[in-house]
Amino acid sequence: MIDTTAGQQSYQEWRDALLSDPAIRTIYEEEAAKKELWLQLVEARQEVGLTQAQMAERLGVTQSQVARIEKKGYEAYTLTTLRRYVEALGRDFQLEVRITPLPHHEPVATS
Repeated sequence: MIDTTAGQQSYQEWRDALLSDPAIRTIYEEEAAKKELWLQLVEARQEVGLTQAQMAERLGVTQSQVARIEKKGYEAYTLTTLRRYVEALGRDFQLEVRITPLPHHEPVATS
């Protein structure tokens, strides 16, 4: 068995140094939030037992459009698209959008 401890430690140090830059941390957090949204969409669809094709039928779109909505990296969706997707899941789900300050940002002073 290969000991990967040194490599893991080196990676963690590199990652910590990279994320110490506020601009990079912001990008990282935005991407993490998007990934979480896509994951929630897929998991919710699977929880109710729908395939992408069945979801597409409910939405009146093609299966490939559903795949694009769920695809990591796809940013062309709108709030309306997300709302329709969640409504198509059924009554057990709702879309909730919150705007919250990031913990590492200082409030902007207004004069």
